[in-house]
Amino acid sequence: MKAVRFHKTGGPEVLVYEDVPDPTPKEGEVLVRIEAVGMNFADVMRRRGDDYPDPSPVPFILGAEVAGTIAALGNGVTSMEVGTHVLATPGAGGYAQYICVPAATVVPLPPGVSAVQAAALVGHGLTAALTLRNAARLAPGESVLVEAAAGGLGSFAVQLAKLYGAGKVIAAASTPEKRAIAERLGADASVDYTAPGWAEKVRELTDGRGVDVVLETAGGESVGQALSAMAPFGRMIFIGQSSGKTALIDPWQLTVPNHTITSFYIGAYLAFPEMIMSTLTEIIGYIMAGKLSLQVGTVLPLSQAAEAHSLLEGRKTTGKVVLQPWATS
Repeated sequence: MKAVRFHKTGGPEVLVYEDVPDPTPKEGEVLVRIEAVGMNFADVMRRRGDDYPDPSPVPFILGAEVAGTIAALGNGVTSMEVGTHVLATPGAGGYAQYICVPAATVVPLPPGVSAVQAAALVGHGLTAALTLRNAARLAPGESVLVEAAAGGLGSFAVQLAKLYGAGKVIAAASTPEKRAIAERLGADASVDYTAPGWAEKVRELTDGRGVDVVLETAGGESVGQALSAMAPFGRMIFIGQSSGKTALIDPWQLTVPNHTITSFYIGAYLAFPEMIMSTLTEIIGYIMAGKLSLQVGTVLPLSQAAEAHSLLEGRKTTGKVVLQPWATS
């Protein structure tokens, strides 16, 4: 089968489209013919060799979320059938035409949800939902600041925050076009988080109080600004650092306002399949009811993974970036 691997860390050019052995399902596993794989900024971080919670031993196949069709069953699998359209969150290995995953972790797709749509909702939809509910403990009426609000994760977070009862959602994005997208998705206001002093604008939008929850994805200098934009007892959820820069925080800065900084890593949540399944079911229900809009921005063949990485890393995308392993153009 064809797959994209990197044999050393570096720029997008280290991604190699090549032949690898076909996988065979073990006991309790299913073989999935991958029709779409969702890209995440974590893919960029692992390819670059940035600090990441999980190791990436080379040669390594990226791809944490896939959608496709069950092609074969391993011994002992009776709950699934060949030909069933499913989505799965393997954590890695998705930049390929086939993958083996435990049968207990796949979710059948409801009619009307395509593989591309499914690949767009798994990682980012789950991350947004679990971050808001579990890590941030968002309460009705609280205000939320969403960084990179027009991206794959941000577009989910803006919409789900409103569905979960947020009082005001402020979108942070780098261009007028991206801020307009976030506002169309339901953000009450938006700010340019690449502009100097943007935290003051957030405070103005919250009558001087600041926001209760910050979804921090950029890292680096934005962290200090975001802290300045937080209300007393505010919570910052650290999800990533797309800037590639580490933030230095003085703990005393948190003390008087009783600020909390915590983090979210979806890999740890995969150990709770019932939570994952119920959250995915909820998200799909919102989509089918027309309450949640999937933002698929860029769809490319797997053979163009390096180009997709360049676009994502260069902040030239909106919505979810999806790769198709069987597409030729």
